[in-house]
Amino acid sequence: MSNSKHVVIIGNGISGITCARHLRKLNDSVRITVISGESEYFFSRTALMYIYMGHMKFEHTQPYENWFWEKNRIELKQAWVKSVDFSSKSLRIEDGSQLSYDELVIATGSKPNKFGWRGQDLKGVQGLYSKQDLELMEENTKSGVNHAVIIGGGLIGIEMAEMLAYRNISVTFLVRESGFWRNVLPKEESELVGRHIQEHHFDLKLETELDEILGDTSGRVRAVRTKSGEEIPCQFVGLTAGVSPNVDFLKESGLEIGRGIKVDLYFRTNIDQVYAIGDCAEFNEAPAEDRKTVEQVWYTGRMHGETLANNLIHEPVPYRPGVWFNSAKFLDIEYQTYGQVPADWDGDQVKSFYWEHAGGKISFRMLMRRDESILGVNVFGLRMRHEFFDQAIRENWSAEQVIRKLEKANFDPEFFAPYYKVIQEKFAADFDKNIPKVKLSWVQQLFGARV
Repeated sequence: MSNSKHVVIIGNGISGITCARHLRKLNDSVRITVISGESEYFFSRTALMYIYMGHMKFEHTQPYENWFWEKNRIELKQAWVKSVDFSSKSLRIEDGSQLSYDELVIATGSKPNKFGWRGQDLKGVQGLYSKQDLELMEENTKSGVNHAVIIGGGLIGIEMAEMLAYRNISVTFLVRESGFWRNVLPKEESELVGRHIQEHHFDLKLETELDEILGDTSGRVRAVRTKSGEEIPCQFVGLTAGVSPNVDFLKESGLEIGRGIKVDLYFRTNIDQVYAIGDCAEFNEAPAEDRKTVEQVWYTGRMHGETLANNLIHEPVPYRPGVWFNSAKFLDIEYQTYGQVPADWDGDQVKSFYWEHAGGKISFRMLMRRDESILGVNVFGLRMRHEFFDQAIRENWSAEQVIRKLEKANFDPEFFAPYYKVIQEKFAADFDKNIPKVKLSWVQQLFGARV
């Protein structure tokens, strides 16, 4: 790419901003413009719930000082893009103005799913993804809201429930699966999370589907009706049944679109000098065995941005994401997953080891191939080292090798029960292995009594 070219990035989330930052690191001369109507500055999207709960102000969610952008000569423009004319290489802005580009990067993220439910556009019905969604939620819950219904059982739903509970608004979850996030989590982990949700006094209705959202005479939600005919009074409905690529404004533009903007492993679209990264991109083929064609995770968005920045300046390289990893929190239970741990698997091809603490809030699962080499791990309520499992899966360790070295994966502080010990003991018993006992420190022996 010539140094004189102008790169325009639509979207100032983690993908777009990472691409802009790395472009500047790699090339001092290229002109970079980031355009987004959502916010003036890049912010941490995962912090939105803490703004609502009063723990943070919006300015506290910005990881870079405002002077950072001018110093690095990254032009920021707060505006909504209405359409793109690829033939003339120009963006049409909602105020009627235009912005030309030489290279275009589309990083427009996701939007909450709507499935055509009757009443889904009533006042008090919304998703939670953008800064505007947060502002709408403030408006929708500021007064007169005693009960809320959340549609869907995922991570955004958990966040929304926690936010509402902070305002003393009771919550009912409607989850169509047999368990919470059951389309992602195995049965035991799903049940663990479900119990935890109910212990926090949320009403969890499993195998329950939304039929209709009912409104009052003013056009505001007053209740929901389920497929079984039950009517649940509420003044707020959270739509958290997943997200989808935010690409509606690009349909009929000539850009190839499936679920998201179709790209190859170099993030190239079907239109020359136009690229897509982050949540809005859909790979023509999965970039790795344990990956999906649409990746909607913070750290993968960052990797997309870094890879594309390199490809715009240097010899292009394909996206190679490595071992799958994700982490989250279900209320106060931390969750980590590494490699391949699907919701269900073929028991003839895959072996499973599962340990759960008697308290029902801590668990460890490892999936193995038939030869007992590791496929993936789920961890709840424990902190494990990312680099340990990344290496184990990349190097195709045996399950026994993983379990023998599990102490090295432990990331909890010393004043914490050594759960890896009982995990090793259960694995040895389940698979008839001789796992040497690890000598515990006096502190671990003391806290081991709580295991």
